[in-house]
Amino acid sequence: MAEKSLYDYNLSDVSDLFFENVGAVVIVDPAIDTYKTIVCRGMFESLLKESGIYHDLILDLWFHFNESNEKVAGEYQIFADNTGVFKTKYSRRLKIVLEGEEKPRFVQLTVYPFEDTKKYIFIMDEFVDNESLQETLTSKKIDAVQGTFLFSMYIDLVADTTSSINVSEISDDVVNYNLKYSDWRMMIVNMIWPEDQEQFLRRTDPEYLKANFTPGRTSSYDCMMRNLEGKFIWVKLIFSRAQTYNEDDYRFVFMVQDINDDSIEMLSTLQTYEEKATRDPLTGLYNHGEIENQFNSAIAHRQKTDDPVSLMMMDLDHFKDVNDNYGHAVGDTTLQHFAKILLDIIPEEKFIAGRWGGEEFVLICRDREIAKAAELAEKIRAKVDEYLFPEIAHITCSIGVTELKAEDGFTEAFNRLDKAMYASKQGGRNKVTVL
Repeated sequence: MAEKSLYDYNLSDVSDLFFENVGAVVIVDPAIDTYKTIVCRGMFESLLKESGIYHDLILDLWFHFNESNEKVAGEYQIFADNTGVFKTKYSRRLKIVLEGEEKPRFVQLTVYPFEDTKKYIFIMDEFVDNESLQETLTSKKIDAVQGTFLFSMYIDLVADTTSSINVSEISDDVVNYNLKYSDWRMMIVNMIWPEDQEQFLRRTDPEYLKANFTPGRTSSYDCMMRNLEGKFIWVKLIFSRAQTYNEDDYRFVFMVQDINDDSIEMLSTLQTYEEKATRDPLTGLYNHGEIENQFNSAIAHRQKTDDPVSLMMMDLDHFKDVNDNYGHAVGDTTLQHFAKILLDIIPEEKFIAGRWGGEEFVLICRDREIAKAAELAEKIRAKVDEYLFPEIAHITCSIGVTELKAEDGFTEAFNRLDKAMYASKQGGRNKVTVL
């Protein structure tokens, strides 16, 4: 055929040349979710079966990570059926990593819908030479900021359509989805953290967007969303209404930005400051302000429920003598060891310990009736009595115990607790008093 003159070629010759050189030709019937391979050579022998499920073919071509054959999380695979719908001719480049390989293959895909039926012809070719490979790489993103955007799309609320959808972890290119905005919204809500779903539905509602966005306005909010690996990460959801002069034209750009690393760092910083604001720096227990907050919270809980809450106040006996005779450094060490005794004895999360001030400590015991709280107090007293503290060896503690009553306010409960503790002091110290 190579000897032929240009003017001697006919349609049959072109057809023969095409089928001798093309990488793959596939006929698709979405109605029965099936494809049939007509031509298959080269890399496509590892990718295509003689016939197979069309949904699976879409997953192989689109729904894998950009530089991997690893499939995206199952929750996102529901979009495959919308991706595989073509009303007109369609062409794009794909990155495909075959099983057992590390580097992606670059493929040109062209889709021809049948005119009178809902079937398609898929024609695929691999770029194999350096020149064509270099051309495909020119579209690669080089902007590091842009790379933080996981997803973007264009929305027309009036037409209820989506377009120009880009999922950066899947491809640098725009993906052809045949998806209404109303359908997309109800599908994507399942990828939002359960506690954030109500807010997502409210802020993505078409009527909300129409009422709250003037042309050109941009707004965003943060939430947790499942990524393509199936893990929840922090993202920023951004809506921006297109700047037009028609007030009835409701077109938006929507983007999802990955802010997970920055959010985790910020939350860690906030937690650090919260710890500093609520913790006693010497003992690590809650400080006076926070234990008072917890005290009031326990009172409010008791007033709303019949759940028992007991309170305990502890005071180290003759602690002033420790500071006077051994110095404040030893006194601090003694307080730290006493705090450790408390934490070792009360591991339950419903028990809240704090330093009230000086050598006084308060313990809030949720779901613990007074008799059980008294037993715990006796256990603490005995443990302190037998404990060998550095430098000073022995010290004892006096403990007061009371149970919250439904009618208690802070003053009534605290005064009763304080009175119980001082009764232990006046009764000879190293004892437990219940009021």
